[in-house]
Amino acid sequence: MQLTREQQPALTLFAVGIIGLGVLGLIYGDFAMVWQPVASWVPGRTALAYLAAVVMLVGGAGLLFETTVRWAVRLLFVYCIVWALLKVPALVVAPQIEGVWLGFGELAVLLAGAWVLFARLGDVGEEGVWRFVSGDHGVRAARILFGVFLIPIGLSHLMYVKETVALVPEWLPYRVGWAYLTGAGQIACGLGVLFGVLPRVAAACEAGMISIFALLVWLPRVVAAPKVRLPWTAFWITWVIGAAAWVMAANIGARRAAGVREAVVAP
Repeated sequence: MQLTREQQPALTLFAVGIIGLGVLGLIYGDFAMVWQPVASWVPGRTALAYLAAVVMLVGGAGLLFETTVRWAVRLLFVYCIVWALLKVPALVVAPQIEGVWLGFGELAVLLAGAWVLFARLGDVGEEGVWRFVSGDHGVRAARILFGVFLIPIGLSHLMYVKETVALVPEWLPYRVGWAYLTGAGQIACGLGVLFGVLPRVAAACEAGMISIFALLVWLPRVVAAPKVRLPWTAFWITWVIGAAAWVMAANIGARRAAGVREAVVAP
């Protein structure tokens, strides 16, 4: 099954975000800082970083064309699984640190978006083991992953208020209030998606919040310091996580169109 034209904008946003990260990887010859935690002692680390950048560039570009989208979603689904697994050791070593759950939660949201695209566009069938990761079953599982890990993301705003306030634009009043409001809002969105309380609205609200973070928090920092690596990396990471949330919002409750296959991209 393919995404409908109504769902196309989310796919495009996701593709642009992945491409942006790939370009950064090629420019710096490195992984996406703390979001791709590959230890310095790993053999051939720089070569692996370039390989990761190429995978993101090829996968992101492949999402934009109907003839390559099937292979692109397969590639990116596997890639995002590996990316998320890089954070698992930290969960085992320091499960009591909420910041570790925040880091994994961000990657879980990204993986959930890639999973939905794979489930809808991977065209691997729904027999045998594939029935658990593709089609409606795959979308449902990705939705659970998405809902569960929005909770630690929101919780981090409440536990790290000082750090969150530092990211709130200075021209906004009641910056501490915004920190608490966004944290509570993300937890509410996660619970809404998880328990089916206006799940599509909840996912869309989460997507909107993350997109606003990219535009109001990180884009001004990019403009202020265009040669500094961190703002660019944080901007594209935030962008692609927000895009993954838009993918989720576009697919919650989406129905199969019997006998109808709509183009993913405009001809």
